[in-house]
Amino acid sequence: MTGPVTRPWRRFERDFTGRFTVAVRPSWFQLAKGAAAAIITWFVCLLIFPEQLPIFGAIAALIVMQDNVDQSVTRGLERVVGVLVGISVALGAGALFGQQSWLFIAAIVVAMAVGWLLRMTPSSTNQIAITALLMIALGGTDLQYGTERLVETAIGAVIGVALNALVIAPVRTSSVHDAIMDLTQHSANVLLRIADGLDAPRDDAWLAEMLADARSLQVERERVHGLLRQARESLRFNPRGRRHSAGLAEDDELFQRLQRIVTQVIGMARALSDLYDPELVTDPSVIGMVEEMRRAAHDLERLGHITADLPERVEPPALTQPYTIPQPHPEHWVLIGSLMEDLRRVRGRITGELD
Repeated sequence: MTGPVTRPWRRFERDFTGRFTVAVRPSWFQLAKGAAAAIITWFVCLLIFPEQLPIFGAIAALIVMQDNVDQSVTRGLERVVGVLVGISVALGAGALFGQQSWLFIAAIVVAMAVGWLLRMTPSSTNQIAITALLMIALGGTDLQYGTERLVETAIGAVIGVALNALVIAPVRTSSVHDAIMDLTQHSANVLLRIADGLDAPRDDAWLAEMLADARSLQVERERVHGLLRQARESLRFNPRGRRHSAGLAEDDELFQRLQRIVTQVIGMARALSDLYDPELVTDPSVIGMVEEMRRAAHDLERLGHITADLPERVEPPALTQPYTIPQPHPEHWVLIGSLMEDLRRVRGRITGELD
């Protein structure tokens, strides 16, 4: 009784908490920088505007502290523009309708309409509405109050961006390199499994598992795409960007070759799964192709470990000559021909002969 009840509850708990938690904790250093930016902004704004608590500035400093400098600049501009438009909406609504009890509702409607007309992002549009509400609630329709809050927001945004850029600006390149190495190794392993499928008779369960393993390369490739995008963003406007840009360019170039190889490997696995016949293992042309696939897997794995620093430690390529079949099999020539063409493309991209 406990098991069936507990499992749905755990599944619900996992799905619910997954909406506001992440698999990996964010960097504590980034959180500390955000708190420091808010505190610095608080005291700087108090020196300039001692009559008001610098809530707008502290919020801006916290929002601006993002995972990379490029995102910080974007959030800073978004925050300042949103506050500027929000203050304008509050002042305009107050001038048109006066101090009415329903002024808050009018400000929300006008703010959403302005954001839509200006084609602003949803977060920017919400920022306009929130600023308009805070402006009406705290400062009414006082132009001086709105101007001071705008300046305060700009101070918080500048401090947040500057602190994020100048104090160990985040760089997200190491995870990209590791992910590309993992994808290279995984692709080589799948290619070896395809060779194993042609080396000895396999059942349907083995073929299904092999195909599922090959298809998982697609998910892994998409993950590398996302990591590359994050890495490029982390180097934009980053004072440390030049130091890491060369390594990221090399990883990007390797990935452009690798993702085409992944496409061929997935196609080979699908063809083998769809057209497999245990008699294939006795075909002389298939026996020779198995050896070439294993050489290709060796060279693919080798491709991921080639570096400019240690070229002498890399093993020489094993796939030195293309493999040819003098006479096609009368029954399995479609599968054999498909595998041979994909193998040719894999070999060409490993050696750099194909783009």
